[in-house]
Amino acid sequence: MKKILSYCEIGAFGVCASIAEKLGFSAASVRLFFIYASFLTFGSPVILYLVLAFLKNLKAYLRKSQSTIWDY
Repeated sequence: MKKILSYCEIGAFGVCASIAEKLGFSAASVRLFFIYASFLTFGSPVILYLVLAFLKNLKAYLRKSQSTIWDY
C-alpha cells in the first residue's frame, strides 16, 4: 500500500502533500479540499493546482541546475 501511495504522489506532482506538510494537515484532507472546491467553483482550483505543480517542478529544476560536481 505504501508503494501505491508514493507512486500516486509522484504522479500527482506532490502538490497536496507539500501543502499539507507546510500547513500541518494530512494530505488526504488537502486533497478533499481541492476536490470539493473544484465541484463548488466549477473547476477553478484545478488551475491553481496546475500553477502550484509548475512552480514546484520549476523550483526542483532550479535546485538541480545549481548543483556542482562536488554535490554528488
